[in-house]
Amino acid sequence: MGLMDQMGQVVGGFLGGQSAQNPLLQAVTSLLGNNSNLGGLAGLVQAFQKNGLGEIVNSWVSTGQNMPVTPQQIEQGLGGDLLTQLASTAGLSPQDTRSQLSTLLPNLIDKLTPNGKIEAGLLEQLLKLVQGK
Repeated sequence: MGLMDQMGQVVGGFLGGQSAQNPLLQAVTSLLGNNSNLGGLAGLVQAFQKNGLGEIVNSWVSTGQNMPVTPQQIEQGLGGDLLTQLASTAGLSPQDTRSQLSTLLPNLIDKLTPNGKIEAGLLEQLLKLVQGK
């Protein structure tokens, strides 16, 4: 099985078997792209660190156990404006977006940092998978 197949299974597992065409996953992957205003995956990690959630987000990047995150902490880490933007892009309510992201982000960031560091190649492959390229 190739890496793209594995990423497809990982993405499907994050979303309870849904496809990579999930609107929230598409919104998040565009946010993680290096051309986003956030600054890519590194910018997302820094936002959580800056907003008092460094221990939690660092656990997702590290090779150890992922710490859980609540929907309220997702909003704290991302900020209300960014959460509203993601919700709007995905066509979801902010409450649903927070709830889904509390499951999606820890797993996604963990899989994109398999050796405890950000690896651009995995993110690029995920972006291609979600964008259907």
